[in-house]
Amino acid sequence: MSQQTPQNYANHTRFDPPFHFFLGPVFILGLILSLVHFFYHLRESDMRDNFHSFLLIVLAVAMLTLTFKVRLYALKVQDRIIRLEERLRLTQLLSEPLRSRIPELTEGQLCGLRFASDAEVPKLVERALNEKLKRKDIKQSIQNWRPDYWRV
Repeated sequence: MSQQTPQNYANHTRFDPPFHFFLGPVFILGLILSLVHFFYHLRESDMRDNFHSFLLIVLAVAMLTLTFKVRLYALKVQDRIIRLEERLRLTQLLSEPLRSRIPELTEGQLCGLRFASDAEVPKLVERALNEKLKRKDIKQSIQNWRPDYWRV
């Protein structure tokens, strides 16, 4: 991990190669080809003779949906864990006026604060609460980026 490129707002997102460059494209291509196959053969015969082609479309849509849902579930679980970690971290870093307002922070705000250094957290929390900052706004406001190389 020590050889990692320093993280910042511009480079903190990442691709998951098996998902972004294999599964997604393969299932999208499968859906496109099954649609082409279905409509090509539908011109030559009626629907009863092309039921198998229709099933290919249903399966392609199901696989594409499954692929994206699995990815979204992993991201949602990650966000819930970050929310828990950040609430614990904030109880240790914030003084009492702000500590009692931790429950007011949204999941997006907590995920954005994940990258803020300990020294920046109090000011950013206050701004996030008062100005209703979104996750992106919080991340762009961070001066000393706290890297997270384990993001899904």
